[in-house]
Amino acid sequence: MMRAARSLLFVALLPLFTGCQLLDAPRQSASHAGQTRMQGELTAADGKLVFQPCQEQHRYIVNDSGGTSVLQQAASLADDQGKLFADVRGRIVSSAAAGTDSQLDLEQLYRLERSGSACDEGNFKLLVLRAAGHGPEWNLKASGKGMVLEREGQPTLAVPYLEEQLGDGRFNLSTEANGQKVELWLAAQRCVDSTTGSVQHMSAELRVNGQVQRGCAYFGGARND
Repeated sequence: MMRAARSLLFVALLPLFTGCQLLDAPRQSASHAGQTRMQGELTAADGKLVFQPCQEQHRYIVNDSGGTSVLQQAASLADDQGKLFADVRGRIVSSAAAGTDSQLDLEQLYRLERSGSACDEGNFKLLVLRAAGHGPEWNLKASGKGMVLEREGQPTLAVPYLEEQLGDGRFNLSTEANGQKVELWLAAQRCVDSTTGSVQHMSAELRVNGQVQRGCAYFGGARND
């Protein structure tokens, strides 16, 4: 492991919803007041974990106030350059000292992955959620316009959907269209992608006409529960 990756290792040791309306602004719970959803780059610097939002020069020292285990997760994912993409929610605490980085009190880790292009995800703000899995490959994107399901060896399915809240951070998306019954069951449970190693904040189970496949999921920019 290269020096930057070792640096990250050192740090670690220290209602019913219909998909028919375009969402112009992210949903936000009242409990998230004062917190900001941000995407950007995580690096290790001077024994600390530093977050720099996409297309910004500001840097924030990460304080894992929400107990997300981001330090340990970052250490396990660090590549040779020690850079990672992170999708997080937290509270910015400005520094009173000139020339000193402000602090990000991190409350929620949505996604952590090795990626050099995630900041350029053009439709992220319109995305309600994305789920994906392997063996065979599948990918589902849901927005205010509906869901799009892509599966290896199958035609793309674009349909409207319903959302049902089940409690305890669990919910599902479902549709019966074009002769197919599609259900996506989600739980607020940390999930590690078996192929890429990326960390996402929800586990997913896709059921198509009774056939089950599992994977991971995260909320897009149109929703940050």
